[in-house]
Amino acid sequence: MGASEIPSTFWLRWLLAVILGVMAFGLVLVLAPSLTRQGFSLLVYADTERIATFGADAVAYITLVHAVLGGVMFGWGVALLFVVRGLFARGASEGWQIVAVSVAAWFVPDTAFSLWSGFWQNALLNATFIILFAVPLAATYRVFHEKRANPAVEGDCAKAHNG
Repeated sequence: MGASEIPSTFWLRWLLAVILGVMAFGLVLVLAPSLTRQGFSLLVYADTERIATFGADAVAYITLVHAVLGGVMFGWGVALLFVVRGLFARGASEGWQIVAVSVAAWFVPDTAFSLWSGFWQNALLNATFIILFAVPLAATYRVFHEKRANPAVEGDCAKAHNG
């Protein structure tokens, strides 16, 4: 694999920073439940204490949901970390695809439901994350897809497929 097929360290580091941010955000959701409730209460209701008025059972359940979400985000971040440090860093197109598809698979349903249910504030939060992922993915698109545009490679693939 030639050097021209490997993404620049700038974009690699950008993605790693975003992924570490996702992981840190996930851990905050788990380890700082009060801060998390206040943060989402401020985001959605413009009042840090609004969720606290929902009653003890509702607050306990919201805390659980935030912690589960945080655990999932942390786990997704760990998986992305391995993909970006491995496949993506080596220039394997599967690395780019795994990152792009997993981000889209999170963003589309989460944002669609947020908008459908009237919680547009969460959609704005999602937009921040998608932009942070989309910039390096767009910048490295050609690096990961130039092999498909190369007729010699396509010919080799066709030979192997028909072979």
